[in-house]
Amino acid sequence: MTTWEPSAPALSVRQVLALERVLAGEPEVVAAAGRLDRPVRWVHVAEAADVGVMLSGGEMVLTTGVLLAGDENKQAEYVRSLHRAEASAVVLGLGRAFPSPPETMRRVAERCGLPLVVLHRPSPFAQLTEEVQSRLVRRKFAAVSLSEAVRTGLTALITTGAPLQRLLDEVARHSGCPVVVTNLAHRVLGTAGERPAVDDVLRDWERIARQAGRGEGDGWIRAELGGRGERWGRIVLCGYRGDTATGRLLADRAAEALVLHRMLGGGAARSWEEQSARSLMTDLVGGVVPARTLLPRARAAGLPVNRRTFVPLVVRGRDAARLDRVLRLLGLPGIAAELADTGAAVLLSLARDQDADALTLHFAARLRAEPGSAPAVVAAAGARTAFDDVPAGLREARHVADAVADSAAALDLPPVVRLRDVHLRGLIRLLRDDPQVQSFAERELDGLLGEPDEDLLSVLRTYLATGRNKSRTAQLHHVSRPALYRRLEAIQTRLGVDLDDFEQAASVHIALLAHDAQQH
Repeated sequence: MTTWEPSAPALSVRQVLALERVLAGEPEVVAAAGRLDRPVRWVHVAEAADVGVMLSGGEMVLTTGVLLAGDENKQAEYVRSLHRAEASAVVLGLGRAFPSPPETMRRVAERCGLPLVVLHRPSPFAQLTEEVQSRLVRRKFAAVSLSEAVRTGLTALITTGAPLQRLLDEVARHSGCPVVVTNLAHRVLGTAGERPAVDDVLRDWERIARQAGRGEGDGWIRAELGGRGERWGRIVLCGYRGDTATGRLLADRAAEALVLHRMLGGGAARSWEEQSARSLMTDLVGGVVPARTLLPRARAAGLPVNRRTFVPLVVRGRDAARLDRVLRLLGLPGIAAELADTGAAVLLSLARDQDADALTLHFAARLRAEPGSAPAVVAAAGARTAFDDVPAGLREARHVADAVADSAAALDLPPVVRLRDVHLRGLIRLLRDDPQVQSFAERELDGLLGEPDEDLLSVLRTYLATGRNKSRTAQLHHVSRPALYRRLEAIQTRLGVDLDDFEQAASVHIALLAHDAQQH
C-alpha cells in the first residue's frame, strides 16, 4: 500500500486534537496513540460503513457511529475501510450510539495503526470542521506564498549571476535553519545560516548526514539535486522548525534553483566543491577566523582531522583541479584550492605513523612529472600535528613560493622547496615594502630600470641567480658566449659596477631581488 503524501502543508492529528474547539469535547486517544503525527489534509463527516470509497487519503473522519451501533462486523469494517483509504484518524463522538469506546473498533484500529479518538462531551461537528478547514486553507495559502517568494527571489539571483553562496543565504533566510549542500558522498559543498548553528551541524556531520538520509524526522528535510536521470547532490534543511510539508516545498524550490544555477553556469557539482575548498583555504590562510572555528568545515569537506599530521603546501605552475587529480591518483587525503595571486594551496592530512616528508616528496615528484606549460614549484612548510598551526604553515609555504617565483627556471630548486632553501631571497621578500629597501633597489638598478630593452635586466637576473655561471646563463637565454659577454659588458657599463667583484655583484643581486619582490 502506498502511503499518502500531502501535496500542501497539513495539520497533524496531534495539532488538531490541541485545538480549543476539540479540547472542549474532552478528546481521548484510545487506539494507535503513537501515530498522532500523521498529517490531516481535510476533515470529513461520515457514518456509512463503506466510508472509505468516498475518501482520497489524509482525511480525519468524524462520526457518531449511529449506523454502526449493535453490529460489530460493521464496526470492524468501518475502521478497515478507513485504513484502506489511508485516512489520518477517526474521531467518534460518544453519546446514544456509543456511551463508551467500542472495544471492537478500538481493537481493529490498534491493529491497523489508525488513531481512534473519542469525544466524551458533545461537540458540534460543523464548528469543528469549519475550524480545521479554515486553518488548513490558511496554511496552504501561506505555503504557496512562501514557495512563490522563494522561487522569485532565487530566480532573480540566478539571472543576475549571483554565486552559489548568495542562493544558499536566501534559502537559509526563508527557512530559519542551517542549510547544507552535499555531493552524493555527503561531502559538504556549501552551507548557509547562522555560523554557530552551522558549526554545530558540521561538527558531527558524518553521523548527521547518515541520520538525515533515513528520513525527515526532527526537521531534517532534504531534496535531491540532479537532472536527466542523474543525481549528483542534495540540499538539506537542518532542523527546520515549521511543518514538514512546508519545509519540503521550500527544499524543492531551493533544489530547482540550484539545478538551474548549475545548468546556466555551464558547470558541475565539481565546481561547487572547488568553491567550497577555496573558501575554506582562503579563510585558513587569512588567519582572521581562528583555525578551531574552521575545523568543522574542514571535517565536513572530507578532510580527516583527528590525530593527523598536516602538511601545508603552495604550488605554482599547476591549477587546483590538477592538484586534486594527483591527490586522488596517489590516494593522499587532502584539499586543493586556488588562492588569489599565489597559485594553489594544498593541505595534506596524513596518519601520524606515515612519513610526511617522504609522501610530500612523492607528491611533488608526481606533480613535476605532469605535463605543463611551466615547471611546477612545490613550496612546503614544516608538518603540523595541531590544526591550530595550519594557518601559519600555509602562510609560510606561500612565503617560500613567492620567494622563488621570479627565478624558478634559473634556480636549481629541490623537488620540495622549504624555508631553509630561500635564504636571502626569503628575507628580501619579507622586507620588500620597506621604503629604504625600495630606494636602495632603484638606486642600484637605475641604469637599467625604465629602459625599453628588458633583455638586459633578464640576463642580469639569470646570471646572478645561477651564481654568475656564464655557460648556464647563455644556455638559458639561447645565445652564444660572445653575445652574452657583450650583454654583460653593457650591463656593467650602465650600472657602473664590476660584476666580477663579489661585493658589488652581491649588492646588485640584493637590489634585483628587492625590485622583483616589489613587482609581485
